[in-house]
Amino acid sequence: MDAEAEGRTGSLADLAARARDGHLVAIVGPTATGKTALAVRLAERTDGEVVSADSVQIYRRFDIGSGKPTAEELARAPHHLVGVLRPDDAVDAARFATLADAAIDDIVGRGKVPILCGGTFLWVKALLYGLAAAPPADAALRARHQAIVAASGRGELHRMLAEVDPRSAARLHPNDVLRVSRALEVFELTGEPLSALQESHAFRGSRHRPYLAAIRVSPAELTLRIARRVDAWLAAGWIEEVRALVRDGFGDSRAMGSVGYREVRAHLTEPRSNDELAASIVRSTRVFARRQRTWLNHAEVSWVEDAGG
Repeated sequence: MDAEAEGRTGSLADLAARARDGHLVAIVGPTATGKTALAVRLAERTDGEVVSADSVQIYRRFDIGSGKPTAEELARAPHHLVGVLRPDDAVDAARFATLADAAIDDIVGRGKVPILCGGTFLWVKALLYGLAAAPPADAALRARHQAIVAASGRGELHRMLAEVDPRSAARLHPNDVLRVSRALEVFELTGEPLSALQESHAFRGSRHRPYLAAIRVSPAELTLRIARRVDAWLAAGWIEEVRALVRDGFGDSRAMGSVGYREVRAHLTEPRSNDELAASIVRSTRVFARRQRTWLNHAEVSWVEDAGG
């Protein structure tokens, strides 16, 4: 099903009614569509607070290139799980769900309305529907994977995963060593691909009363927004931010492998013109946004025409 063609259409007023009725409204969708702006407006209308579901915004010092809410947005609506972890802290979907549950309980306990906002869809699914059963981490296997990366590079670990779980390998970037290692670890411990375990789980049971919403933005308009945002972030000091993180020992952190950050990180060792750097980030971000849109094709989403409405 094409969710954008067949999904529900809604408005800010519709989302506010759902939130007041006890639904956990989740503002999801591709990067640069205006999720934060919509979540802030919804929070203002419902006396709500925003819980971020973004795997880069959760880290301190990854500020410019993660699109963290501005000081003005934070003043209008309290945000949770933004800048709460050290750049080298480990976090996965299960830990996020635990942190998000605690934040939601706190918000509800104070008589406020929780609003979920973010584009890290595995985290959103983990919070709303739980995770597929998988074995606990194995320190020996993870150490062996790290040794492979140190000796042969990240690409070798990704190649090993592709041999046993091509579907997981297809959705994971080789730089995402933590997730690649975890997927390979699951296969080595169980003999089953992680993708098969996730498919059998299918995220069928709801842990909350979810109501997903996304903002309808045409691909052409989204490309323009991405390009404008990349230019603004580079002008705001994105390269300097990454240089400081690398200097302080966070060049190989998980968040540094995210879209945009990995291109800026590479620019520090193999410099190119600002125009070339911006173009490479825009290309990678468009690919990422297409993957996010594909996920929406398999979710029941209410499409909002205008984040300002």
